[in-house]
Amino acid sequence: MGMDQQEEDEETRRRMASLQSARAALRSGVERSRALTHALARSGTRLTEIQARLQAAEAAVRPIRAPRDALEGAGPNIDRAVGPAAAVLKVFDAVHGLEPPLLAGAAAAQDLPGYLAVVGRLEEALRFLSDNCGLAAQWLSDIVQYVGERGLADPRFVSGLAQALAGLKLEDDLDAGLLTAALDVLEAEFCRLLADHSAPLAMQDPEKPHPDAASIAPPRIPATAVQKLSLTLDRLAANGRLGYCAAAYADARGDTVSASLRALGLDYLRDPTEDAQALSPSVELWGRHLEFAVRHLLEAERKLCVAVFERRPEAASACFADIAARAGILDFLKFARAVADARKDPIKLLRLLDVFDSLNKLRLDFNRLFGGKACLEIQSRTRDLVKRVVDGSVEIFEELLVQVELQRNTPPPADGGVPRLVTFVPKYCNQLLGEQYRSVLTQVLTIHRSWRKEPFSDKMLVDAVHNIVKALEANFDTWSKSYEDKTLSYLFMMNTHWHFFKHLKSTKMGEILGDEWLREHEQYKDYYSQIFLRESWGTLAPLLSREGLILFSKGQATARDLVKQRFKSFNASFAEMHQKQSAWIIPDKDLQLRLCHLVVQAIVPVYRSFMQNYGPLVEQDGSASRYVKYSTEDLDKMLSTLFMPKPGRTGSLQLRNSNGKITSAMTGLYRSASTLQ
Repeated sequence: MGMDQQEEDEETRRRMASLQSARAALRSGVERSRALTHALARSGTRLTEIQARLQAAEAAVRPIRAPRDALEGAGPNIDRAVGPAAAVLKVFDAVHGLEPPLLAGAAAAQDLPGYLAVVGRLEEALRFLSDNCGLAAQWLSDIVQYVGERGLADPRFVSGLAQALAGLKLEDDLDAGLLTAALDVLEAEFCRLLADHSAPLAMQDPEKPHPDAASIAPPRIPATAVQKLSLTLDRLAANGRLGYCAAAYADARGDTVSASLRALGLDYLRDPTEDAQALSPSVELWGRHLEFAVRHLLEAERKLCVAVFERRPEAASACFADIAARAGILDFLKFARAVADARKDPIKLLRLLDVFDSLNKLRLDFNRLFGGKACLEIQSRTRDLVKRVVDGSVEIFEELLVQVELQRNTPPPADGGVPRLVTFVPKYCNQLLGEQYRSVLTQVLTIHRSWRKEPFSDKMLVDAVHNIVKALEANFDTWSKSYEDKTLSYLFMMNTHWHFFKHLKSTKMGEILGDEWLREHEQYKDYYSQIFLRESWGTLAPLLSREGLILFSKGQATARDLVKQRFKSFNASFAEMHQKQSAWIIPDKDLQLRLCHLVVQAIVPVYRSFMQNYGPLVEQDGSASRYVKYSTEDLDKMLSTLFMPKPGRTGSLQLRNSNGKITSAMTGLYRSASTLQ
């Protein structure tokens, strides 16, 4: 029993130990199962990643797995497509390498040729990219299509490449604005070069606006600066910025020339008067300033334009036309037009000839400088101006003879002096035939006649002027007959003939008229001076004759009465004649002195002798002062100061039309001859 119980206990212990062992094994299996479950879960994610990588690897290595003959055929095609693409990428890298030197603005000023060389390389690279980027992209697209069509690569890979290539826009903004930035730098440098070399000229003092054109030459821009401007302009023009360059250049150089000319004092060009006489000093300045502006300033500017716009002649012409306009060439033409439109008078003819002469001297310069299409406005205004000047000159010249003839019916000077017409015409005609105007007037008349297909010669000009003088000479008799006082008409004729002789002798007009004609006028002067003396002062001497006084020598009272009567008659006649002739004049000083001397010689010796012989008879009388009013010295002084011109004497002549109406067309004919220059 005891044994059995022990055996049972032992069995029970064995069974418990087995259960515990089984439980431990089961627990261990469960834990291993759990660990395996977790491991399997983790491995699933990794397997998914591996599967994706394997798929990509499969796509990447798929061409390698293509048939050998297919790969051998695709290789050369792929190489031909990839080669240009690699070259394009290399140029892209080179473009980006140019950014630092091009974006450094100071580099252009420090080393312009070097900077331009870099810009040139950039342009070259951009041209290459522009020409090849599209082609390289197309070739890549073609090879992708080729690979896809032949199944040499995974379709997804081929599709991705195709989408990437389709999204490329290689033609747009190849340099990311680098060229635009570089061109902006060049524009700034172009303007800086112009500003540094476009200072106005140091002209003469404006208070003395008479430049010696031969001695004043505008300083030229250094050749190195011209070369830099030209090179810079070439690069800018090649990139579509020629318009900007031309505008900037015209602004700078036009303002420079304009400022240089303003220093000469050109205010007279604006708002000129309609009075040709008042315009006379300005016309002289105008001719000199125009010559200086054209032959020196604008000539230099034209050469500079050609040098800067060397390979672009049309742009050079257009730019120069703009500079000329800004400099004020049109203002010069406008002033000359105002002269042509001024009120018509003989002085205007001289001013028109001055204008024509100045324009004619510059004709070749105008044709050379302003002959292009860009200067059409200057050409048009110049042609119109020349026509107006020629027509206006001929109109005045042809009217001179008519106006002189119309003056025949106007009254002569009330003081017997020389009419202003007589003073004016000889001097005026001498000017027309003188060295300054003869050839110019002949040329103007020749041009005008050629427009009408009529001939003209210098002899015709001489004859026309001769006829004007002869017409004036014919006025003398008519004028002299209009005087009520005959002695005044004699004085007038003496004055007028002497003026003709004196102011035509040894002149061009005198040569044409001839010595005989001149001597006739000198003789007329002598003739009228003699008849004037005889008919006026010559009538006083007989009033102091001794006739009858000897018969009454024994009757002192009777003789005294007779002497008193003769003194009285002389005093009355002398006073009347002196008072009347004190208002008359002899403009020529020598002639005045000579005639006064003759008057004194005709009166004073006779008066002195009469006073010496018969004066005592009257002086004994208490009323002597009533009869002896003048001493010999008084008479000498009074007669010696006769006929002296009065200060401020002015003429009142007016020209008339053939219908008798006063016209303002030629009123300048009566101005003082001193206005003639």
